[in-house]
This record gives sequence, C-alpha cells and structure tokens, in this order.
Amino acid sequence: MLVTSGSIAAGLPAMGLAERPRDLPGLQVAAAVGQGRLMANYTDEFEKLDRRVGQVLLTRDVLARREQYLNARAALERMLALGVVPVVNENDTVVVDEVRFGDNDRLAAIVAHLVGAGMLVLLTDTPGIYSGDPWITEGAELLSAVRHTDAILDAVRGSSSRGTFGSGGVATKVSAARMAAWSGIPTVVASASEPDVVIRAVAGEEVGTWVDPRESGLSARKLWIAFGTPVEGRITVDAGAARALGEAGRSLLAVGVTEVRGSFTAGAAVEVSDGEGLIAKGLVAMSADEIARVRGQHTTIVGGEVIHRDDLVVLK
Repeated sequence: MLVTSGSIAAGLPAMGLAERPRDLPGLQVAAAVGQGRLMANYTDEFEKLDRRVGQVLLTRDVLARREQYLNARAALERMLALGVVPVVNENDTVVVDEVRFGDNDRLAAIVAHLVGAGMLVLLTDTPGIYSGDPWITEGAELLSAVRHTDAILDAVRGSSSRGTFGSGGVATKVSAARMAAWSGIPTVVASASEPDVVIRAVAGEEVGTWVDPRESGLSARKLWIAFGTPVEGRITVDAGAARALGEAGRSLLAVGVTEVRGSFTAGAAVEVSDGEGLIAKGLVAMSADEIARVRGQHTTIVGGEVIHRDDLVVLK
C-alpha cells in the first residue's frame, strides 16, 4: 500500500503559485487541482508495471466512527485481494483542522494497523533518524536501530526540520513509528533517494533507522481506541489509580479521579493523565459532568466504572 502526500504541491504549478497558500480555502483549491494530477502520475507509473491503483481519500472523522473504520478496512482489504494498489491520501479538499490527521506519517501508521501491515516504511529527505537535527547539530549521528520506548526518540522530536512544501518532520515520524509499534509493526525511516530503498528495507537490509515494535500488538478494537478516535477531553488520576491502571490492568474508578477537563458525553475518547503526562486513553462510560460530580467517591456510592478496562488502552 502507498500513503502519499503531494496533492497541494501538485496543484501549485498548475495554479501558477510558487509556494503553499496560507489560508484554508487556498489550500483546499490547490488540493482539488493537484489530486487528479497526482493520481494521474501514479496511474501512469504503475501501469508500466502492469499494476492498477485505486484512490482512497480519508479524513480522521471517518476512522473516528467504529462502523466507518471497519468499512474502510474492508474496502482496503478487498482492493488488495483484487490486486489493486491502494493510494491513500488525506482528503485535503474538504478537511478542516478539527478532523485532520495533520500529516501523512501518522496517516500511514493508522493505515498500517488498519490492515495489519507487516512493515511501515517512512521515506524522507535524510538517511534516517539522527540523534539531533543534522542540518544544525554538529556531530549528529544516524540511529541505525532503536526501540520505540528509547528516550533518544523523545530528545529528537523537537529537532524537526521542515521543507517548503511538506507538513511533516522528524517529530511526526517518531510519533508514527510509535503508533505502528503499538500494532506490533516495525518501522523503517529512510531516504527516498536511496536506490531500491523499499525493497532493501523489506528484505531486512540495514537501511535507514529501524524502530523496533512491541513484542505483541494490541487488539484491533484497542488500536482503534488508541489511534483512530479523536480526543475529546482529559481525566487526571491520583497515584493509586495510575498504578491500578498500569500495573494491575484494572478499570478506572471514580475514587481515583482528581480532575476532569473538556466537555464530552458517554462513549467519548479521553486521555488519562497522572498529572505528569499521558498514561492511557479510553472510552468513558459517563459524561464529563457526571464524572466531575462523582470524582473522588467510592464505587459503592457511585456505581460502575468511569472507564472499563475493556475500553482502556494503557500507553505508558
């Protein structure tokens, strides 16, 4: 499968523009003009290899609804079964900021776990992930292999260099690699100009940066909860609740909740924080107002869980 960017960039020459528009309607028009040109190029190139391609345009709200998420997965799997190469892009013509993936690296990670891919390859303009920004940091070293939990990845997230036409950088690639890791999918970040880079990555050659995944991935439903649903609020919990979630795999109870942020209804996806950082994400069984009213109270008084463990993904 191929996840591509480039619809806006492809539309700029046709519109006589030298740089990306800064307003949303301008970006949408450029995407509308460029998407057809982009697909025409892919169609021509794949036809030289006697392969068919199919355009798939996604927005985050499609994957935020479980039924549409499953429909998207079924469509992609059928395309692959029929020998059609899915060419996936964000629908930049109609998307607004509230439902954007934000970059095609994260979109690629979402699609990778959507279809249970065996590998995610992220192509960029550098040989891989460096210990610092290679454009400005003297002595920055190429990381040949890292685990998705390694602290060095946190250190390099803030050292992203962005191109004139792109929307991603090293930070988005680190985030995407970690998303794939939770699916049990390894990621290779490598240079797009490296000869036969994808073939070599799939063959197991040492090319770019290998990001080692979790030994076992989450279930499809929990992956959807973790990465397919937009966050609508945040719940902060005390140390006891954090231990119960992370070490004992228990449900989140009202007694452990110390703060509620956001306005959401039952069934919404929220982040769970221990006060220092994100530790989990889940689907709440109560609205924000209900949780705020019962927080800190014992379960025998409140009744039921704030987030059932089957609807909770521990991320820390």
